[in-house]
Amino acid sequence: MTIKIFMILLFLLVIFSLGLYSRKKTQTVDDFVVGSRSIGPWMSAFSFGTAYFSAVLIIGFAGKVGWGYGLSALWIALGNAVLGTFLAWKILAPRTRELTARMNVVTMPSFLEARYDSINMKVFSSMIIFIFFVPYSASVFMGLSYLFEQVFAIPYIIALLIMTVMAGFYLILGGYMAVALVDFVQGLVMIAGVIMMIYFVQGNELVGGFARAYDSLKAMDPAFIMPGSATAWVGLISVIILTSFGTWGLPQMVQKFYGIKSAEAIPRATIVSTVFAVLITGGAYYVGALSHLFFDRLPLLDGKPSPDLIMPNIIATSLPELVAVLIMILVLSASMSTLSSLVLVSSSSVTIDLLKGALFPELSEKATMLLMRILCLLFIALSLFIALKPPAVILTLMALSWGTVAGAFLGPYLFGLFWPKTTRSGAWAGMITGLLVSLGGYYIISFSPSFVKPEIMALFSNWGMPFFSSLAMLVPLMVIPVVSSITAEYSLDHVHNIFEGKEALLREQ
Repeated sequence: MTIKIFMILLFLLVIFSLGLYSRKKTQTVDDFVVGSRSIGPWMSAFSFGTAYFSAVLIIGFAGKVGWGYGLSALWIALGNAVLGTFLAWKILAPRTRELTARMNVVTMPSFLEARYDSINMKVFSSMIIFIFFVPYSASVFMGLSYLFEQVFAIPYIIALLIMTVMAGFYLILGGYMAVALVDFVQGLVMIAGVIMMIYFVQGNELVGGFARAYDSLKAMDPAFIMPGSATAWVGLISVIILTSFGTWGLPQMVQKFYGIKSAEAIPRATIVSTVFAVLITGGAYYVGALSHLFFDRLPLLDGKPSPDLIMPNIIATSLPELVAVLIMILVLSASMSTLSSLVLVSSSSVTIDLLKGALFPELSEKATMLLMRILCLLFIALSLFIALKPPAVILTLMALSWGTVAGAFLGPYLFGLFWPKTTRSGAWAGMITGLLVSLGGYYIISFSPSFVKPEIMALFSNWGMPFFSSLAMLVPLMVIPVVSSITAEYSLDHVHNIFEGKEALLREQ
């Protein structure tokens, strides 16, 4: 017990110290939101990875997907590493760093306003972030309950209070710089925890190494090695698209590209971030894929089968006690990293884009900083309150958050970066289409409307929200170029200012 307490206190002391240190480096709005665009490749890479992979992945999602797909879940890990991380850094990071610095914007809504010359788009996108990110933050809290209560016999409320106090402390003091510093340390904890988790689970007598596990799962059901039907493949591909391509449009992920110090740092950050993704996702999904070797049926929670208990039970039965404590710190780390990124994006968007940008344009730098810190505290407190007593509407927003936000932003952001002929109408069409597809899909799955044929409804129910969320990201990519091709283009001056800079325009004149 003494060693356990020492490990936890040491971890918290490091977080506390980094928060105090980063306070000295946070004096302006740019410091608070993007670290004055001075974050190095290693810190940027770890900050991206820890924001990407939260406790929801390690504790809940990996077990649920592993139970359903077996070793096929490793395709999701591959998608997260290649599409969600490597290609995101390779394709998006250089252009994002260049354009956001040139336009002097630090948030997704500000980028959309500058790119499409539309304050209404900025206000609308700020509202999307606020509505869906606060319950998303609460879901990060809720993912902890099973681990702490079922495995470590630690009251859920204690874990939540530790996480909220520490995340709030370093975020309010140091902003993005504190987030990046803490994420680096937490990323190291996550790497150590996942490596040890793989080692001990592999050595468990029920597993006996990869080759034996592969043969055992194949003997149980060949579908645990490779999906056996087109329906199963559609479901798996939907999850891959949702969890991989979604990062391209999520504001808390894109923001990591704003803060990196130079284009020269991006290649190294790309490699580090990709290796991190391979290790974390590969480890989590691999352990989840072995769940059928540990259980004949799903573990019960309050008398009902619950996939959320798969990973906590595997951890409790396979890992030595001190290693399990390291996993607990790993989960706290992943949760605090994701939470701080979400809260920072929410508070900065509401403050910079909605309050200062639309309602109070004369707000001073000092007042803006104070307001962002207050909103950080408010959003963390609100997330905690929701996690303790989640009303039904909040649970709905949690289920919708990832796909809806990515569906709304990915198309306008991606085309805004690379295609000068994207029009304001095209961007609006893409944003609205993404929202409608995601919300419409949730309505169909939840209420089974009569206009959907029963056989089609059965497929939709089997695929779930990942199918509609992936459509919400893909459909706008077809809508935007079509609408842009038939609507009014921007002036040559506007296009040059965005894509080539004012210097290029002056040379032409």
